Amino acid sequence: MTLGIRSSAKTAIGGSYRGLVILSAVVLAISVSVSLLFAPSRSENAAPDMSLPKSVPELKFEAADGTPVTLADFRGRIVLLNIWATWCGPCRKEMPALDRLQAKLGGPGFQVLALSIDRSPDRIQPFFDEIGIKNLSIYTDRSSAAMAMLDIVGVPTTLLIDREGREIQRWVGPAEWDSPEIESLIRRQLNPTVSRTEISSFNSKVKQ
Repeated sequence: MTLGIRSSAKTAIGGSYRGLVILSAVVLAISVSVSLLFAPSRSENAAPDMSLPKSVPELKFEAADGTPVTLADFRGRIVLLNIWATWCGPCRKEMPALDRLQAKLGGPGFQVLALSIDRSPDRIQPFFDEIGIKNLSIYTDRSSAAMAMLDIVGVPTTLLIDREGREIQRWVGPAEWDSPEIESLIRRQLNPTVSRTEISSFNSKVKQ
């Protein structure tokens, strides 16, 4: 009788152990599958989109006084379109550099177009005054339509647009906009002989 009990106990223990091993294997397999499902795709770290330049949708927004403005109004000049908001920390950090870039290169051939998606335009001028912005004009997109039209998921996002209104480069996140590298890129864009290869090469050097 004792031997039978011991044998049954060993069988039960062995069965429990095997069950535990199988359960652990199943849990591990599920964990790996979930990790692969939600892991960043390789395309997120892929090389710059060589299909550029591409047309930019006809954005509509407002100037500080409420005057309707469209992106087409800037046709004929190089535009650095920065989508931002006053509540965005990284936007606040990079705005002075955009202001300095506009002060240095802004003119008939180049424009930094800082487009706010704030719902209340009244917040923008106090924000500019607080951080010392003096060279950027106020433009607002209270509907945030630009986000969907430009396929933007977060701010700041910045597009470099050529004289024909085509996107030729995009940055997601803040950047040192008055750095020698970016200033050089803008100056080369003002030279119509700049090539797409040069832009792609530049993109690999700029750290977000």
